[in-house]
Amino acid sequence: MGKKVLAIYYSQSGQLDEIMDNFTAPLVGEGVEVERVRIRPVTAYPFPWTTEQFYSVMPDCVLGVGVGLQPFSLRESSYDLIILGYQAWFLSPSIPVNSLLHHPAFLAVLPNTPVVTITGARNMWVNAFSGVKQMLLQAGARLVGNIALVDRHPNHISFFTIFHWLLGGKKDRLLGFFPYPGVSAADIDRAAVFGMTVLHSLRTGEWEALQEALMRQKAVELKWSLLLLETKAVPTYFVWANFVIKRKKRNRWLAVFRYYLLFSLFVAAPILLFVDGVFMRPFSAKRIKAKKQHYLALN
Repeated sequence: MGKKVLAIYYSQSGQLDEIMDNFTAPLVGEGVEVERVRIRPVTAYPFPWTTEQFYSVMPDCVLGVGVGLQPFSLRESSYDLIILGYQAWFLSPSIPVNSLLHHPAFLAVLPNTPVVTITGARNMWVNAFSGVKQMLLQAGARLVGNIALVDRHPNHISFFTIFHWLLGGKKDRLLGFFPYPGVSAADIDRAAVFGMTVLHSLRTGEWEALQEALMRQKAVELKWSLLLLETKAVPTYFVWANFVIKRKKRNRWLAVFRYYLLFSLFVAAPILLFVDGVFMRPFSAKRIKAKKQHYLALN
């Protein structure tokens, strides 16, 4: 085909590596030149995390503070398509991906270039996508597609399983009977289907209908309950981040933030969803549809 594609991403656990493998496989199979670049911070983030290390990145992540990246080079000065793999940390773009989106070498290839974003997330990815989208549009990129692969299990269940994985390092069943954490193996494999859809647009150069086609394939779905919780949580995260980053003894306040998260998940969230389900949602179908369309929009 003679097309040149840059697939650039950060992966800490290896899950996004697997997603990229499957997503780009149809392109590689058709002879597309896919340049894979996995970025790495100068100081690597550990995997598995310790609890203290995990929460320590919250303020910088939420406030968009970058880090240095290990040197990387791009073979081309321009590409026919860029695939950007990212993840959400504390409802924001992860620090390495945020750093990439401010890196001169990456910014140089973005103007007027079609970009497809793909994430592997627990379940709340909307604010991180909004941040990535804003930075891409500011750089002059053409955002033509977004894919969000998530843990499909209930919010409370995935909370326990994701921490079992992040703190233990193994993507196995907590206590032997909880579901596997993260994006399921079936959904990771199915990323190849979305790769075929992107391949069609790459062949034809017709990008306008790509996101609609991806949404018909359920490459991205947005649950109202999760969107409601996330949009309520984001402002409080900024309050916490701005507060903690000014404290000399951050760890003490990050420990308090941990308890705040537990209270939010197990007490405040159920109350909010109950009130919304009884008093708001039955009378707000048009508002909910409009809000979901707003957050799903690419531009």
